[in-house]
Parts: sequence; C-alpha cells; structure tokens
Amino acid sequence: MTRFRPCIDLHSGQVKQIVGGTLSNTSANLKTNYVSEQPASHFASLYGEHALSGAHVIMLGPGNEKTAQEALRAWPGGLQIGGGITADNAKLWVERGAEKVIITSYLFPEARFSPDRLEAVLEALDYDTEKLVIDLSCREKNGKWIVAMNKWQTLTDMEVNQGLTCCSSLLGIADAHRQESITLLEPRCSEFLIHAADNEGLQRGIDEELVVRLGEWCTKPVTYAGGGKHLEDLELVKKLSRGKVDLTIGSALNIFGGNGVNFDDCVEWNKQQSLIDHL
Repeated sequence: MTRFRPCIDLHSGQVKQIVGGTLSNTSANLKTNYVSEQPASHFASLYGEHALSGAHVIMLGPGNEKTAQEALRAWPGGLQIGGGITADNAKLWVERGAEKVIITSYLFPEARFSPDRLEAVLEALDYDTEKLVIDLSCREKNGKWIVAMNKWQTLTDMEVNQGLTCCSSLLGIADAHRQESITLLEPRCSEFLIHAADNEGLQRGIDEELVVRLGEWCTKPVTYAGGGKHLEDLELVKKLSRGKVDLTIGSALNIFGGNGVNFDDCVEWNKQQSLIDHL
C-alpha cells in the first residue's frame, strides 16, 4: 500500500530543498526553495519518532559526509543513504548505521550502465541485496524517461522501462539484445528510488504517467519523488499505481518551509494505510 516516505537532502552540509534540474557544479545555477536552520539529525530523529521507514538521506555533492553521519547516529538502522556511494564505501555506510545504501552514478561510468560495477557493489555488501537500493532517477527526453546521473545533469544509456537496449559488450551476449531493465535489476536490489528530476522541487504536480508505469513494471518496492504538492497526491499515487508506489514529498512540506502539505497529516496518512492493510 502506498506510503509517505520522507527525505533529507544535503547540500554543502545543510538540509536544503533544491529545484532538481538546477543542480550542477556551478553554484550560480542553483535554485533553492529552502535552507533549514535545523541539522539533519533533527529530521532523522523526527522521522524515527514516527517510524517513517524508508526515509532517505541524499548527499548532493561534497561536504555532506559529517552531517550525514550525524543523521545516521540519530536514527541508527532507520535511514537509507545515497550520493557518492561506490563499491569502496558501501559497506562502510552500512557500518555507520545506514539501513540501506542507494546507488546511481557509480553504476554508469562514462554514462554507460556497467553490470561489473553493480556486481562489485553487491560483493562489497556480501551479496545482501536487502542492503541495496538502485536509484533510477530520470529526466524526460523525446517522450522517454532516461536515467540521469551527476546531479541529474548527465543522461545515461538507460531508459526507465521494462525494456533496455544495451550493446552486447555490456551484457556479455553475442548480439545486441533487448533486456527487461526493471526485471534485470530487481533480483540485484531490494527496491528502487526514482526522482522525476524535471519535476523535483517545482511543486507543479507529479509525473502521473511515470507513476502508472512504475506500478505496472515493478514487483519490488519503489519510491517516486518529484512534484508532490498536496496531501491528495498520496491518494493519487495510490490510485495510479494500485498502491505499489510510495511517494516522497519535499518542498511542499511545512517542515521544509512549504505550505502545501502538513507533515503531521502525512504521518496520519501512513497510520491509516496501516489500518487498512490489517483489515
């Protein structure tokens, strides 16, 4: 059943809400909706207090590791962590208290999907797929959803779809072959995180078609983020995905300076869904 999943986005060591498409290596292009006076640990404790499982911490660029570790200490084993995760540090972040690690860019050297890198991450995690979330955050191009990396500025060779066309050298097969990308990746992780980067931080509505497709394609848990602006968006995502997709709301939340959604109402929504599940 669809749940509200909260986030903690870190940029330069602060909790911020950012217009996703403006993230880059040039600070002049950055558009920020909100900069919190509270540390990340405050939000981690808040989420833990309300048992908001599946909450994620995303480190957007350098200068965030110390703050991220403070958040993990505030709710040990309760938060997922992403941003700069590689085969070299994945297990370290779990040891620091992350429930799961989220990985994107490392899987796409030179913007091309690397099964070898995915294997390396799994090996580092002792092949415990329950510790791994694959981030397929994407941008729309020519009517397709293309996985984006490098602060969502670089498009990769992977389309968010049940099908993925890859060259044979990547897949280790004789000829170019059409693989089912979601089906290909699902056995290698516990869930997916998908930001619609063109909608992120704009509070102009969710990508409804993407939510519908994710509900059709995914058999494992998947969290959608991007454009949520009303409490009613939780009901909308539930309807569109038949309860199979969770929703992250960021900039619209009152705890992040927004006026569209009350955090306590989201907590209550989750409680009501739990009651429905047990009927």
